[in-house]
Amino acid sequence: MNEKYLYLTLDLASISIPLAFSFYPKAPFYKTWKYLWPAILIPALIFIIWDEAFTRMGVWGFNPRYLTGIYVFSLPIEEILFFICIPYACVFTYFALNYLIEKDYLFPHQEFISFAIVIALFITGIYHLEKWYTATTFLGLSALLALHLHFIRPRFMGRFYFAYAVILIPFFIVNGILTGSWIDEQVVWYNDAENLGMRMGTIPFEDTFYGMLLIWMNVALYEYLKEGNR
Repeated sequence: MNEKYLYLTLDLASISIPLAFSFYPKAPFYKTWKYLWPAILIPALIFIIWDEAFTRMGVWGFNPRYLTGIYVFSLPIEEILFFICIPYACVFTYFALNYLIEKDYLFPHQEFISFAIVIALFITGIYHLEKWYTATTFLGLSALLALHLHFIRPRFMGRFYFAYAVILIPFFIVNGILTGSWIDEQVVWYNDAENLGMRMGTIPFEDTFYGMLLIWMNVALYEYLKEGNR
């Protein structure tokens, strides 16, 4: 494979199996697409604007060695596709796990988990306000979870946390490659002056919660749209 197609290949590989299994007759995920696509595209727009701003600020950037060379403003097309392909795969995983596992094992603990995440991220984000990636990610996720915890109190948070724990397995593979694991250079580089400087292998610590913020928005919108049409 030509190395300039690496990021594009990761995007397409991430969505390919979930897309194929979306037509499984006993659990037809495709029948929920009318709820799914708004739940993907609305957060994608928010994250693309955020991504564009941080790219221009030098918080992170992209290695042209692994890109096709097609850009939309400062962002490679592969990065824009990331916000479609990865959410599709993740919401499909959430859907599939709900189908396969009837019991919501984390439901009794979902408020405690949310509260612990909110407090930990809020304190860390406030303490590191000078670090753009840390502060925006941690305070953004903390605020969103606090809003849901206090005002909305959705019943699917336990299922989300369970699904996200499973999603972290492919997350570490894909994000590991993007941040330089098993390849010569990073596909996506990070300015460590704007994050905690803590890495899980090659992956910045903040990426775990950046991903959680994105996928939580996808799942929450997906569930709210489904509920509103029942």
